[in-house]
Amino acid sequence: MAAASPPLLPTTVLPAATSPGPTSIASADANPAATRAFLGGLLDSVKRALSGARPWAELVDRSALSRPDSLSDATARLRKNLAYFRVNYAAIVALSLAAALLAHPFSLAALLALLAAWCFLYLLRPADAPPLAAFGRTFSDRETLGGLIAASAFVVFLTSVGSLIFSALALGAALVCAHGGFRVPEDLFLDEPDQANGGASVNLLSFITNATGGRV
Repeated sequence: MAAASPPLLPTTVLPAATSPGPTSIASADANPAATRAFLGGLLDSVKRALSGARPWAELVDRSALSRPDSLSDATARLRKNLAYFRVNYAAIVALSLAAALLAHPFSLAALLALLAAWCFLYLLRPADAPPLAAFGRTFSDRETLGGLIAASAFVVFLTSVGSLIFSALALGAALVCAHGGFRVPEDLFLDEPDQANGGASVNLLSFITNATGGRV
């Protein structure tokens, strides 16, 4: 006689244990999205600020250049030209700094590394992110901020990067002052839209503050 088959037992399929991998991957995917949103908003703010630039042909018009009669005349010219060509002058200083950094790749790499540290360790970190852990200990936000400030001070003041930055900014400022002192501003007039464009830098700073949740 054939043996009786064993009774069927009820079976249940247990859900697989949730591994920390997908959660960490999802949180890691959120950071690039936040970074892209931050950079996109920053780029839009920069574009709005640059939209107030004067025509460069008006800036380099040689017929409007003349020697000032006195130091007070040069100062008055510079004050009015700064208000009128502020975006162009800011671009000149930025180009001077960019040219100096491109001519010194080590300084450029050091500044990029410092900027990346600020972004990924403090500015772009979610407010509910766990504290930073490194070298077997946990660092609070205040300790992380203090470390970034110390690293920035070391790079800027104790290496050749600082002298390069200050030299480039001084050169750009000298060019701006020379042009502003010799450019005759009689044909330059500021209107209300121009005054409104003067708040572009304030809007840019407020965007950064909002994007970082008020942490800067």
